Amino acid sequence: GEEDLLTANTTSEGEENCVFNEEFKFILLPVSYGFVCVVGLLLNSWALWMFICKMRPWNATTTYMFNLAVSDTLYVLSLPTLVYYYADRNNWPFGEGLCKIVRFLFYANLYCSILFLTCISVHRYVGICHPIQSLGWVKTKHARLICVGVWFIVTICLIPNLIFVTTSTSGNNTLCHDTTKPEEFDHYVHYSSSIMALLFGIPFLVIVVCYSLMAKRLWKPSLSSSNQSIPVYKKRSIKIIIIVITVFAICFLPFHITRTLYYTARLFQANCRTLNIVNFTYKITRPLASINSCIDPILYFLAGDKYRGRLRRAALKMPKSENPSTLALVSQLKKNGFSTSRGARIFPVLSQHGRTAQSNANGSAERRDPYVP
Repeated sequence: GEEDLLTANTTSEGEENCVFNEEFKFILLPVSYGFVCVVGLLLNSWALWMFICKMRPWNATTTYMFNLAVSDTLYVLSLPTLVYYYADRNNWPFGEGLCKIVRFLFYANLYCSILFLTCISVHRYVGICHPIQSLGWVKTKHARLICVGVWFIVTICLIPNLIFVTTSTSGNNTLCHDTTKPEEFDHYVHYSSSIMALLFGIPFLVIVVCYSLMAKRLWKPSLSSSNQSIPVYKKRSIKIIIIVITVFAICFLPFHITRTLYYTARLFQANCRTLNIVNFTYKITRPLASINSCIDPILYFLAGDKYRGRLRRAALKMPKSENPSTLALVSQLKKNGFSTSRGARIFPVLSQHGRTAQSNANGSAERRDPYVP
């Protein structure tokens, strides 16, 4: 929370004398953070175990999802301190160093989640809209390098946040500032706005463009499926589109909009009533930004038949030495009466043999989304 900025700012007389009603925060934040901590830790621990022990070798999408799960896990591990802090009505007994780390982890998880979801979206776009070219473009080793790049970029961008964030004393309480000291707030707003444009604005535009182009392709009836149900790869891609858009609509967009309004109102010294309204709306979107740690594991389950299949011990197991065309395998599965969710279990195996399959003329028509988890 930005509790320190609410009564201590001396930039304007009106704001200095403005009393903020924040009683809701001392109930909302401990309860919501406690929920995210318990549910997020259970789901992400389970996801990490699945990725590490049950799903090797990884394909590109699995690599992005694993890094997303690591980011979420690090964040939910920091939440018990915030639960204590808000339950004790803004009293931070853990020292300045831990305050900096906890605040850093919130923004690191926020922007790592946005960037990894963007990577998954671009990856899916390439597989859907440029299937043949993507065989050479998108490999697991590329995904690993991109993930390292994401962690590096987010860390570098958030180093100033470690410097801005600090603790201070208010009466008998020690405050852990979410932004910075009141006298540094103007500088923080300029820094934070730049980071928001770079790590939220640009990825959001990329996702919108990718999904617009994907939707156009996916809803175009194909010759091979004109008289049949929607193909498995289309269903799976539509699920991913819906999930990622939902995460952005619930978690990221409201938080960034209300934070922008909050910063703007404070920067331009709005009246007390306006400040109270924007403060309230901003505070209630903070838990929404945290809930992405609980929603992301749903992405792994719904988007990946490989992930779901490993949970079901009866999942179809394909020997690695086999490399039939996708078309032949799908036909055989339908003939044998397998459901689409079980049949789709074969796709990750095929992605491991993408190069060999490239020479197979039959495979080119069906290999529109060869990198599905």
